Amino acid sequence: MMTPYDIIKKPVVSERSMDYMADKKYTFIVDMRANKTEIKKAVETIFGVKVDKVNTVRVIGKYKRMGAHVGKRPDRKKAIVKLTPESKGIEFFEGM
Repeated sequence: MMTPYDIIKKPVVSERSMDYMADKKYTFIVDMRANKTEIKKAVETIFGVKVDKVNTVRVIGKYKRMGAHVGKRPDRKKAIVKLTPESKGIEFFEGM
C-alpha cells in the first residue's frame, strides 16, 4: 500500500498553476497508478485541508533527439486539486 508521500511526488510551479491559486486550485505531479480518491486523501492528510474536487491529466513524454540518438522524456500524471471555499490555503504555495 502506498503512503500519502508516495502518491504526491512534487508540486508544479508554473505561470498557469500560479493563476489557479486564486481559485484555490493547486497542481501536483502524482504517481501514475494513483486514482482520484487516493489523491484526495493524500492531499487532505499531508496539508490538513478539505478537498472539493480532483482532476487528473496523463501527460505523455515527448521524444527528443540529440544527433543520431533518440530519447524519450518520462510519462507523468498531474492532479489539479480544488479546495473547498471554507478551507485554508496550502502554505507551501503562499510564499511564491
